[in-house]
Amino acid sequence: MKVITENRQARFEYFIEDVYEAGISLDGGEVKSIREGNVSLKESYCSFYKGNIFVKNMHIAVYKMAGAYNIKEAKRDRRLLLHKREIRKLANKVSEKGYTVVPLKIYLKGSLIKVELGLCRGKHTYDKKESLKSRDINRDLKRQIKNYN
Repeated sequence: MKVITENRQARFEYFIEDVYEAGISLDGGEVKSIREGNVSLKESYCSFYKGNIFVKNMHIAVYKMAGAYNIKEAKRDRRLLLHKREIRKLANKVSEKGYTVVPLKIYLKGSLIKVELGLCRGKHTYDKKESLKSRDINRDLKRQIKNYN
């Protein structure tokens, strides 16, 4: 499994309750562009429409070598491939207050491109400050252990 890109900001902004693996519907030029690493998950999120789930605001750069007829919009909505029961389960959870579905990472599994989705609940500012504080403490502890040896 080769990780292509990861949404590290989502781990800071949200509590991740559950993780799902989904396929994604792409064109040929988009697949080649993703394999080169020209993809960004910043500010991307998932929405539901007519029993399907779509990822919005995911930027995939236009492939340089694509022909003139194969050029698509870089931030278009892309359909995610999940089982119906998983989509219903996610839609029911998102209808509750405070939950959202966010793409966490894009990776290669064999020759397939997969998206890891997280069912997330938003953090408050005091939760974010607490996570920063614990990260600083852990960094200082590791530094002290390194210098002790």
